[in-house]
Amino acid sequence: MQIITPCLWFNFNAEEAVNHYLSIFKNSKILEVSRYGDAMPEFKGKVLTMRFEIEGQEFLALNGGAQFPFTEAISLSVDCVDQAEVDQLWTRLTEGGTPSQCGWLKDKFGLSWQIVPRALVKLLKDSDTAKASRVMQAMFSMSKIDIAALERASQ
Repeated sequence: MQIITPCLWFNFNAEEAVNHYLSIFKNSKILEVSRYGDAMPEFKGKVLTMRFEIEGQEFLALNGGAQFPFTEAISLSVDCVDQAEVDQLWTRLTEGGTPSQCGWLKDKFGLSWQIVPRALVKLLKDSDTAKASRVMQAMFSMSKIDIAALERASQ
């Protein structure tokens, strides 16, 4: 059992958000759903929480209302194997959302994501600091990360 579970506060659209995320990530599932009961009659029967899993990471989605919107202070970073995975996740997660810089985006629910190809991490860790610096500068000019462009910048 996972000891620490990120709780994502939604404005009464947690079920829609969870189903959206489950449609994007192949290895994902709903683990448990709880509903509002008699203590909150105006919401009775509606989803209160959803415990779900994406790629082995558990999350809790809470339908709490509008008072606590997401900010970039918390983001979900996704380790991507290749450009195809970057492209697929970027396309799906920016649907109705907002692309940002350096592989960051906000999805249609306002949750921030970092779509990070492994190649970027490898290039930034290069022992040749000039090469790593060129890669960093190239990344600063990007929204979605382009691995081929980073590799060209490293030359």
